[in-house]
Amino acid sequence: MLPTFVRSTPDGTEDGDFLALDLGGTNFRVLRVKVSDNGLRKVEMENQIYAIPEELMRGSGVQLFDHIAECLANFLDKLQIKDKKLPLGFTFSFPCHQTKLDESILVTWTKGFKCSSVEGRDVVSLLRKSIKKRGDFDIDIVAVVNDTVGTMMTCGYDDHNCEVGLIVGTGTNACYMEEMRHIDLVEGDEGRMCINMEWGAFGDDGVLNDIRTEFDREIDMGSLNPGKQLFEKMISGMYMGELVRLILVKMDPGFSSSLGHHPHAVFPPFGTNPLLSFQGEGGAAESARDPEQAGAGAVARGLHGHAVTLGSPLLLLPSFARRLHKTVRKLLPDCEIRFIRSEDGSGKGAAMVTAVAYRLAAQHQARQKILEPLRLSHEQLLEVKERMRIEMEKGLGKETHAEATVKMLPTYVCSTPDGTEKGDFLALDLGGTNFRVLLVRVRNGMRRGVEMHNKIYSIPVDIMQGTGEELFDHIVHCISDFLEYMGMKGVSLPLGFTFSFPCQQNNLDEGILLKWTKGFKATGCEGEDVVGLLKEAIHRREEFDLDVVAVVNDTVGTMMTCGYEDPYCEVGLIVGTGSNACYMEEMRNVELVEGDEGRMCVNMEWGAFGDSGCLDDIRTEFDMAVDELSLNPGKQRYEKMISGMYLGEIVRNILMDFTKKGLLFRGRISERLKTRGIFETKFLSQIESDCLALLQVRSILQHLGLESTCDDSIIVKEVCTVVARRAAQLCGAGMAAVVDKIRENRGLDFLKVTVGVDGTLYKLHPHFSTVLQETVKELSPKCEVTFLQSEDGSGKGAALITAVACRIREAGQR
Repeated sequence: MLPTFVRSTPDGTEDGDFLALDLGGTNFRVLRVKVSDNGLRKVEMENQIYAIPEELMRGSGVQLFDHIAECLANFLDKLQIKDKKLPLGFTFSFPCHQTKLDESILVTWTKGFKCSSVEGRDVVSLLRKSIKKRGDFDIDIVAVVNDTVGTMMTCGYDDHNCEVGLIVGTGTNACYMEEMRHIDLVEGDEGRMCINMEWGAFGDDGVLNDIRTEFDREIDMGSLNPGKQLFEKMISGMYMGELVRLILVKMDPGFSSSLGHHPHAVFPPFGTNPLLSFQGEGGAAESARDPEQAGAGAVARGLHGHAVTLGSPLLLLPSFARRLHKTVRKLLPDCEIRFIRSEDGSGKGAAMVTAVAYRLAAQHQARQKILEPLRLSHEQLLEVKERMRIEMEKGLGKETHAEATVKMLPTYVCSTPDGTEKGDFLALDLGGTNFRVLLVRVRNGMRRGVEMHNKIYSIPVDIMQGTGEELFDHIVHCISDFLEYMGMKGVSLPLGFTFSFPCQQNNLDEGILLKWTKGFKATGCEGEDVVGLLKEAIHRREEFDLDVVAVVNDTVGTMMTCGYEDPYCEVGLIVGTGSNACYMEEMRNVELVEGDEGRMCVNMEWGAFGDSGCLDDIRTEFDMAVDELSLNPGKQRYEKMISGMYLGEIVRNILMDFTKKGLLFRGRISERLKTRGIFETKFLSQIESDCLALLQVRSILQHLGLESTCDDSIIVKEVCTVVARRAAQLCGAGMAAVVDKIRENRGLDFLKVTVGVDGTLYKLHPHFSTVLQETVKELSPKCEVTFLQSEDGSGKGAALITAVACRIREAGQR
């Protein structure tokens, strides 16, 4: 089961002029193979056979490869192409240990060759040395393969389902495309690689002893390699004639004398014409054994595709192919298996391996060039960090705030939990078509902890798009239902309000709605204080009274939730559908609010970073395409590069570009892939989580109406990886700016800080959090940053902010 480093079969788009060298016996061939992909998929071949004199077969390796180089020069001269540097595929049909596609170490000579100083050396290097010594031509030796792999590749050009090669001639062997995750000898788990089985040695360990006959044993004992290649000796042409002779002698001892001393004159190797006259319905070979059935069984067990390539010459036997097909189909009833007869397999196949390698290399180079702008260097990330810092300063400054893209809004949250908070609090979490009402019980002392009860309510579309009074009356009706459900109708509790819409906050309990988003259009709300609107609705109902203590957004809620668990938590981060961050800033730097003492949580609204054009040098054509067709072109540019709402669309645009350029899906674009938003961001998480031979990728691509190969799946996975990695790195660069600012604010040489994080992209993507954390560590080496995942951040956080505010208020009243 030797790796061949052939990782792909032809897909029909191969194109170019190639040479092939086919060396496997006393004669060898040089071929020129022209492959054209002009819609006709045509292959033209010219070849010349050259002899290898017996003295060269037993001479030195240098003499042999000099002779091969001389024949190559002669061939190129005849075709007048000596001045061209053409790629060459080398079929070398001797036992080799392959370490790369273009490197093969000869293990041992066979077939009468005994050239010195070749065994244990790379045959490609020896050939290159002989060519270089001549100096009159140059070629690019791209691949070295054996004849079985060449056979599979030849047939693979005509049938894209062909993933198995079979030779049954003088000897026998098979190869097939194996999943990389099963090949322990080669690093990497993704994709496939052709495995040269060298199956002739099957049975050398004794596993076939129960079916070997006395005739098989006699043949083996009289062979040049007793005890070796036992399977081959049961099925290949070299031994078939002798097997029949032994059976006939057993049946009629007198038959032996009629053969004289030259039995192979009557039954030569390969089972050629004389054996054909005996082989037939009820003939001697049939009555003894069907040797091809053993081969068929092994083919069946090695089969991984829907088609298998079958080589000659044992196909010359009238019933061999028919019985082989029948046996394989009987053993594998659930597989649709087709056999294709290879024409000129080994030579043309070597050229095909080379053509595929050239196609893959050219396509890979083209794809990498397109993806290069998405791969950010350490220097670029440092630059993003510095630019974020500049924008933060602008947002905090009184004179520069108006023009700042990163708004750095004061939240009037001036303290994180210290663990002494206690009491019962209500929380209202409004950020979409559903909202939640929560009862949060905070305990301190020995029983310190948080207990929560909540109920989810929906907001009908007619209320979302009706009047503000109708909306807030509906919210209060739901609060009333919740209090009744909890048996607390007459109790007046402090309430924290998570309101995840753009607001300008003038106090902890005052938030002016700037603009509705997420499909809300309730009239009479924009420009109004949402806390005031809620209080008015409570008074209209006249059932209960609530003390609305705080209005916050989800990012601040996340920081406060994690702050209850970890006193070092002074930063909040959301990376989900959208993205935002907040942190505890020194009051002296918050110029929009009077006072210099203490700290205040600043809501960065960092999604708009880059709206000024400061990220234009790292934005790609794909970012611009996504932005132009978004609901808010030119706005939230940083968010569009890092958050879940947009990553899938960036990937889709790249896949479209690859396909249009013939670098993916054989250049065929499905109608579904043309649909905006069809490639959901959750697909990125699923694709990058996949460890099962890219099955998840194939399933997703099938859902998108795309017929994909294994290579296509690997490419799609790479695109997802590049896009998600860049998102995590950019997010990390922003976070590095935040933690470094906190450190510098406090005049510290080293800062220990925790970031509370929430959001589906951070939680569900298999690598996002790791890359984000690595980036922060690299860009802020003087900070020890811990990332703490928030559970139920927005609702619980609003209650904890209320609890902290109540604690501070009570302390001030003492």
